[in-house]
Order: sequence, then C-alpha cells, then structure tokens
Amino acid sequence: QVQLVESGGGLVQAGGSVRLSCTASGRTFSSYTMGWFRQAPGKEREFVAAIRWSGGRPYYADSVKGRFTISRDNAKNTVYLQMNSLKPEDTAVYYCAAGLGWDTTSRGYGYWGQGTQVTVSS
Repeated sequence: QVQLVESGGGLVQAGGSVRLSCTASGRTFSSYTMGWFRQAPGKEREFVAAIRWSGGRPYYADSVKGRFTISRDNAKNTVYLQMNSLKPEDTAVYYCAAGLGWDTTSRGYGYWGQGTQVTVSS
C-alpha cells in the first residue's frame, strides 16, 4: 500500500510558476514509477509527466514539454512537478500517482493522491 499526498497548488497568474510536491508513505517509494496527471472541469484526466523509479529521462505530454519538469528525491519519498510559463489552460486538479512498470496512461497507476488545485488566471 502506498499513500500519496500532494501539496503546492494555488492561484497563479499566467506566465508564473508553481511547484507541486507529492510525498509518499507506505511501501518502498523508490520501486515505483511516479506520474502526474491533471483533470480540468468537464474533461477527462490526462497524463502530464512521468519519471521512472531510477530517475533517468522523464516523459512529458506535448502540451507541457519545455515548461514543466518532473523530478524525484527517493531519500525524501517525494516527487515534484515544477511548472513554469503557466497558461490558463493549465488550470486543473493535479494528481500524483504511483505504479509499477512504465505507463503514460492512468491504467498503469494503482495509487493516487487526493489532488491539488492549480488555477491560472489570465
């Protein structure tokens, strides 16, 4: 069992930056691929970024590539999502997720946080 708790969301102006954190407890954090997803009102949950348990090269959705950076600190059981050059269309509830293997769809993740709201004003 893995418990995930996100933090760091809030209201930010377009062009600004926010860093989200997700801290895990329970089973060995370092064994899991960690992902970030988001869900805007009236839309399906979509993949944002993922990073393997060993770190290495992350993977990003095209919509955030070059603006968002995912990283992890296994010693702190924490994964981060640094979001720069934010746009109003980035407004959503952001969820972190943990899964075994490698997947950019929500089906590959068995553990989810409660989500944190990010609102980008124009």
